[in-house]
Amino acid sequence: MTAPVAIVTGGAGGMGTAIATALLDDGFRVALLDRHGVGPAADGLSGEVLGVAADVGDEDSVRAAVACVDDTWGRVDALVNNAGVEPAHTVSDMDVGLWQDTLRVNLTGPALLMKHCVPLWRRQGGGRVVSIGSRVWLGGGVTPAYSASKAGLVGLTRVAARELGALGVTVNVVAPSFVRTAFNAQKADPAALDDYADRFAAAAPLGRLVEPADVAHTVAFLVSERARTITGEVIHVAAGTQLAPTIR
Repeated sequence: MTAPVAIVTGGAGGMGTAIATALLDDGFRVALLDRHGVGPAADGLSGEVLGVAADVGDEDSVRAAVACVDDTWGRVDALVNNAGVEPAHTVSDMDVGLWQDTLRVNLTGPALLMKHCVPLWRRQGGGRVVSIGSRVWLGGGVTPAYSASKAGLVGLTRVAARELGALGVTVNVVAPSFVRTAFNAQKADPAALDDYADRFAAAAPLGRLVEPADVAHTVAFLVSERARTITGEVIHVAAGTQLAPTIR
């Protein structure tokens, strides 16, 4: 039997490599897409890995990246839209260019990847899409463009699930809460980040932070045959922080 193939965007980051590890453990061949290539991020991965430099918000780049995967392995069974940006800003100081670039990566990117994988899914008779969202789509966050992009991703997912179901494609979102990754480490100095993480964990009903592996294992389930009838859903991997706070 031919091993399935997964595309993971944002492949050079901590979440991307965690997702790749889980999929490789399940027998996938994994194409890691990242704007600047994956470099040493792929060195610790065991299995068939293809690194592809791609800007997910640029259609020509996406078209070329999907074609590269198709030329190499002849199929795409799972698409994991993990690439994302979250530049700091507020509504009152928001720069329009920053807003547009955030949506370009976080929302247009997943749409373009799905668009250019459709011919492969039509040819092979199905596929899986999992996009990495955030709990902020529901409860709001501190950066308007990021929260808006993640809310938009849920809408895109539900439309795509309806449209692509006829091709045998499932489309879902995994929505984590705060995770200790390099993506989040850039937002504050280490001491401030430690304090935030402690307060966030204390506020979670489960009293703990989400780890990259928690997200990765949920992705691995959703792209597996065990989840073949789950589509159009948002799975919160948030230790309960997507819920209203407890009033004591």
